[in-house]
Amino acid sequence: MTITESALVTAVERLRAAGCVFAEDEAGILSAAAADDARLAVMVARRAQGEPLEQVVGYADFAGIRVTLRKGVFVPRVRSELLVRTALEEDPHLVLDLCCGSGALGLAVKRHKDVQLHATDIDPVAVACARDNGVTRAYQGDLYDPLPADLRFDVILANVPYVATAHIPLLPAEARDHEPASALDGGADGLDIFRRVAGQAMMWLAPRGVLLSEITEAQEEIAVRTVTEQGLDADVIYDEDLEARVVRGRKRE
Repeated sequence: MTITESALVTAVERLRAAGCVFAEDEAGILSAAAADDARLAVMVARRAQGEPLEQVVGYADFAGIRVTLRKGVFVPRVRSELLVRTALEEDPHLVLDLCCGSGALGLAVKRHKDVQLHATDIDPVAVACARDNGVTRAYQGDLYDPLPADLRFDVILANVPYVATAHIPLLPAEARDHEPASALDGGADGLDIFRRVAGQAMMWLAPRGVLLSEITEAQEEIAVRTVTEQGLDADVIYDEDLEARVVRGRKRE
């Protein structure tokens, strides 16, 4: 069954009234995912109530790939493409996607380079979602804990929660109300989990391997200091178009 023109018009009007800036585009995406007018109406209602578009349609397009999303799993952001690009510059063979969510970051790297990909997440729903998307070596557990002990990675992608706790109420409603706090809240300065990641990175990196993590401008100084205190060489990569920053920690020979 196809979506009727009247249902599509109604969808645009409902989305526009809810404050969706790109109401026509979103209505088109929703109608393509809906089986019929009734299903479209349900999906539009969910979106109008603030649920992320990607959660409503059940997938996200990221860095040239499409990943399936389960309800409550973190939606990959366009700015995280900087992590993928920086990882590929290392010409890696063994890659770890920490706090992997849907597995989008690691899979985007794997799309361009035949890497052996491992991933972990503390959330069992996220791990199941990553496996849905073809990450066969996805483990449930806290950061490095569930990994085979003999692995040493060329790249560790650590897109960990990095929003400062006090800033959580300031996030857009679709993130604040529809994504798990565990995927967003990084503690008082947003770097609590990053510190734990950096603290163990040395033992999990291969020689010349790198740790890559997304940060904010305000976190740059502390993040660099945290990495260097662990014996890694640190620098920061910035992409003005994406408005994204990545701190890089490199293990020496």
